[in-house]
Amino acid sequence: MTIDLSTPPVPFSFEVYPPKSEASTVALHETIRELAAAGPRFISVTYGAGGSTGGRSLDLLRFIRSETAVSPLAHLTCVGNTYGAAKALIREFLDAGITSFLALRGDPPAGSEDDESFLGDLRSSAELVQLIDRVQAECAPYTEAVIPGVPGAARVERRAKVDIAVAAFPNGHPRSRHPREHIDALLAKQAAGATLAITQVFFHSDDYLSFVGRSREAGVRIPILPGIMPITSRSRLCRVLELSGEELPAELAIALEVEPTPEGQHDVGVAYAADLAREVVAGGAPGVHLYAFNDHRTVLAVLRDADVLSHTIQKEAVR
Repeated sequence: MTIDLSTPPVPFSFEVYPPKSEASTVALHETIRELAAAGPRFISVTYGAGGSTGGRSLDLLRFIRSETAVSPLAHLTCVGNTYGAAKALIREFLDAGITSFLALRGDPPAGSEDDESFLGDLRSSAELVQLIDRVQAECAPYTEAVIPGVPGAARVERRAKVDIAVAAFPNGHPRSRHPREHIDALLAKQAAGATLAITQVFFHSDDYLSFVGRSREAGVRIPILPGIMPITSRSRLCRVLELSGEELPAELAIALEVEPTPEGQHDVGVAYAADLAREVVAGGAPGVHLYAFNDHRTVLAVLRDADVLSHTIQKEAVR
């Protein structure tokens, strides 16, 4: 199923991660159903470094594909992968009917930040993009269509290409060596065959909008989808800052700090994310991608408050 970012009013999508145990699978399946009922363009499923959750990721992708009408998108990383292992994994996903991917370089294990040996044979997400496209070409180099009225005849048609998304970094990658390196990297991913970019977390709409402007000036033409993360607690904010290297968003941090209850902090995070979504869409974003943390209620509340969900969907999906 091809990812379509053109259907009005505002396309949206979600990211979830595979269940950590069998006990959490049932709850996650219900969350997937609730997310799917809202009508997203796709639901992406993260992939553990070094294949730690590969099996559960594929199981969840299969569930999305078979039990919903939503396109599943599989995360793949370079971390620890040989060419042979990566090709086998890509083929396994393709054989399961998964035709949309997010190609990521991946994060280094703790203690190896300055050692790129953790990457394996694939050294960049651009190389992974090329490999995904090549494996799919090997699996389905062409298709045949019956010619009406001519028994036994068929017309050879070009294969449908996979959708390959990549990551983008509005405020620069934490390991960038110069101010434009993250844009140069995005250009390389586009040249390798990427069809969509999804941004990492950011906290101000101008971070995204100015980044898109600079990317377009540099020659990036693929859609750049803003990734928005509802920050609903002080602990989550600290963790996100630690992982992303982003600067502390003072307004959000203060609002979370002065709110004494978990419920109040949740409402602060939802309101902040909704404002962010509304502003980037008004600035021309092709949609919004929400990091769901396997909880449908928070991200659907964000879409409701940002006036993205229709009134009908609001009544059915946000409860």
